[in-house]
Amino acid sequence: MLELKNVSKIYNPGAVTELCLFDSFNLTVKDGEFVSVVGSNGSGKTSMLNIICGSIPVSGGEVLIDGKNVNGLHEYQRYRMMGRVYQNPAAGTCPNMTILENMSLADNKGKRYGLSFGVNYGRKQYYREQLSTLGLGLEDKLDVKLGALSGGQRQAVSLLMATLTPIDFLILDEHTAALDPRTAEIIMELTDKVIKEKRLTAIMVTHNLRYAVEYGTRLIMMDKGKVILDKSGEEKQNAKVDDILDIFNRISIECGN
Repeated sequence: MLELKNVSKIYNPGAVTELCLFDSFNLTVKDGEFVSVVGSNGSGKTSMLNIICGSIPVSGGEVLIDGKNVNGLHEYQRYRMMGRVYQNPAAGTCPNMTILENMSLADNKGKRYGLSFGVNYGRKQYYREQLSTLGLGLEDKLDVKLGALSGGQRQAVSLLMATLTPIDFLILDEHTAALDPRTAEIIMELTDKVIKEKRLTAIMVTHNLRYAVEYGTRLIMMDKGKVILDKSGEEKQNAKVDDILDIFNRISIECGN
């Protein structure tokens, strides 16, 4: 279980540009939940993900994983228990390395590196099997550099790499935003499949309200560092895109947008 308890985040404290984004912010994500997070720009969605992953420190409060305070853990230490897929398909991967080399790096996450070879060729068949589950024919392109793939193919590999080792949480940071509509649909279907098959707890930030409604077990909307809408269970299943859009538009008007 993931908990944010009384979290505060102040950017540029003491400066003219000081901004208090979170003030006693609380959120609990239960094991097995797939949470879709929506909200306007500046609502705190990505900052929340960065706080969870340890990319930025909190000004106050606690980040708890299974009841343990992880505030003192560095970003790389938290990634031993979580995977993250970014908006930019180029992030989280090495474009000048082959698919095989990228998969090997992901497979070694959290392990000690010595003077042995970074690529375990004995795992090639396993990587082929994992890539074949994507249905994109990438299992026959292990020696192709990742930078030569399309954006959708790279994002699919990123998703696979993020979940290659056992993790508890999958963080999806607008991971379909940079893709064309058809490719985005494929990636969302793959995402849902991976989360269900591996029984992951997932948090997905998205600007696509339809994805937020159609996928996941819980939907929350954020505004000005607060959760203003939280639907789960039957209420989430009965949610309509138009209803969510209406709330979103009302908030935008109130903000002068």
